[in-house]
Amino acid sequence: MFCSHYANLFMMCFYLILLVTGVFAEQAVPIRIGATVSLEGKYAEPSRMLQDGFRLWEKHVNETGGLLGRPVELILHDDKGSEELVRSLYEQMITEEKVDLVLAPYGSPLTKAAAEVTTRNGYFLLACGASANLWNGRFKNFYGMWAPGSRYFIGLLDIIASNGLNSVAIVYENSPFCADLANGTHGWARRFGLEVALFRSYESGKRELPRLLDEVQRVNPDCLILASYPEDSYFTVELMKDHKYRPRVVGLTIASTYPDFYLNSGSMAEGIFGSSQWEPDERIPFPGSQRFVSDFFQFTGKPPTYHSGSAYAGCQIIEKAIRHCQSLDQNKIADFIGSLDTATVVGRFKVDHDGSQTGHNPVIIQWQNGKKEIVFPLSMQTAQPRL
Repeated sequence: MFCSHYANLFMMCFYLILLVTGVFAEQAVPIRIGATVSLEGKYAEPSRMLQDGFRLWEKHVNETGGLLGRPVELILHDDKGSEELVRSLYEQMITEEKVDLVLAPYGSPLTKAAAEVTTRNGYFLLACGASANLWNGRFKNFYGMWAPGSRYFIGLLDIIASNGLNSVAIVYENSPFCADLANGTHGWARRFGLEVALFRSYESGKRELPRLLDEVQRVNPDCLILASYPEDSYFTVELMKDHKYRPRVVGLTIASTYPDFYLNSGSMAEGIFGSSQWEPDERIPFPGSQRFVSDFFQFTGKPPTYHSGSAYAGCQIIEKAIRHCQSLDQNKIADFIGSLDTATVVGRFKVDHDGSQTGHNPVIIQWQNGKKEIVFPLSMQTAQPRL
């Protein structure tokens, strides 16, 4: 009877512990991570892809127990593609909603606006969707995921020069990302010994691109590189079709990497090149890439783009920092990320002292027979480039 009494007492304590633990688990305060996404405006399509990457990571991290014993909750607001709204929303998330961490929006202008707020409030910021020249020491604890825009088309210029072509025209929207890309491409073209036959910026694509394409046709370069957001890229493809003209090589930014670019552009997409930060191909050698592609398709019903992959990878880096530091302290996490040299699902991550990405390099894709192929670098090539 004595043993039975203590056995019953033990079981009562055991169940009480289970009950209390369960209550605490149910009442665990989530780690709240805030960000804005553009659900309208010129950033909407790539921004939604970023959002899908964030959401998949949220699902994955919570399936494995969350972080620091707490679930993770994403707080996402629609910034409508507005810099002023980004500033207002990040201030609101940090000072009123008291989120624990923040993620950056899509697009260099919006990311810059967010960085102004995070720097002022002592938060770190990891940019998963910006590559303009923002890393100049102005913002504290601010890191980039993508190779800078100035390096986007080095691979394509290499292909052009290696195949005996001589001239390039560069047309770009007058925005931070596009201008950085255009200026970098201009400098690299000269290094490859190519003639820059035309170098023009524009403010309004619908109004100015028809005239600029006429200029391109007059100088008739071997290659046209257009640095623009998707709407202007699609418009330029239509213009080339109407003009019954296109140079031997055409390189477009952003839109040409979308899975449905060929569907939207038809036969004009054939042969068009693009610069991508990553591609969902089984031959990409980065750890976790194949599982990410499979899980993303199951989660969204569509293949990921580099925007989705970078968003997911950025969250992985923050997760690694939190697990290492066992803390949500902004400076501790920032210091860890700043010293990190690691591989993510989209490739190497390593930043310099200003937070600019130095470890990651873009790939060049080309549409061939209705399929997106990697044509540069050789180590990841899925097809030879066609000129």
